[in-house]
Amino acid sequence: MAETLNNPAVEKHLFRDAMSRLGAAVNIITTDGPAGRAGFTASAVCSVTDSPPTLLVCLNRSASVYNVFRQNMQLCVNTLAAGHESLSGLFGGKTPMTDRFMAADWTTQVTGSPILSDALASFDCIVSQIVSVGTHDILVCETRALVFGDSRRGLIYFDRRYHPVGEHLF
Repeated sequence: MAETLNNPAVEKHLFRDAMSRLGAAVNIITTDGPAGRAGFTASAVCSVTDSPPTLLVCLNRSASVYNVFRQNMQLCVNTLAAGHESLSGLFGGKTPMTDRFMAADWTTQVTGSPILSDALASFDCIVSQIVSVGTHDILVCETRALVFGDSRRGLIYFDRRYHPVGEHLF
């Protein structure tokens, strides 16, 4: 029998346990500009609309990269392909920023934000709006350029582990 919570104030750890059951694409969010170059791993990314092509990225205001993203107001959402687990770990941990970027090949498009050369897809964006909710800011991002990689296999995070998805998995 499924556990039901009727308490209006859901405990943080229970919310996190429930969210671990929501599979999500793994992305490395990058920026470069007057405030410097930075990047972090995120699964809190989703489409908003295709007119204009817009997505959102959630960023914790206590993250070490927060001020860089807030000042640059441009970013690239690099959707990871299967096999990028270690790169995701580098950008999700305490690894120095220069070491993170040295671990892969990068290009640029319209905004100058780093585009991962072998990403599944990359969305080069400007940040058009910021909405604060709880501990995070929701960055509303208008896509200025798209780059598609050759891989047809994606990477998702589900049940606190990485899983490949897509064609030719067997």
